[in-house]
Amino acid sequence: MDSRTNTYVTEDQGRLNNYAVEPKMYVDSSQQFGFNKYAEKLNGRLAMIGFISLIGFELLTGQGLIGWLTNL
Repeated sequence: MDSRTNTYVTEDQGRLNNYAVEPKMYVDSSQQFGFNKYAEKLNGRLAMIGFISLIGFELLTGQGLIGWLTNL
């Protein structure tokens, strides 16, 4: 038999209510610094957002970021 409890309840009128099985929760207490998978993934995603934003900025203003900053 499965170690999980029943995920359903039968009401007085015989109707069946189903409930989802909740996953076991855990806490990773180890601190992560430096080059790990999470930091590299976050850094890559932020770089992609910045690159796409720079392309959008160039399309809207008609000039690059450096040229726009020098004309301020």
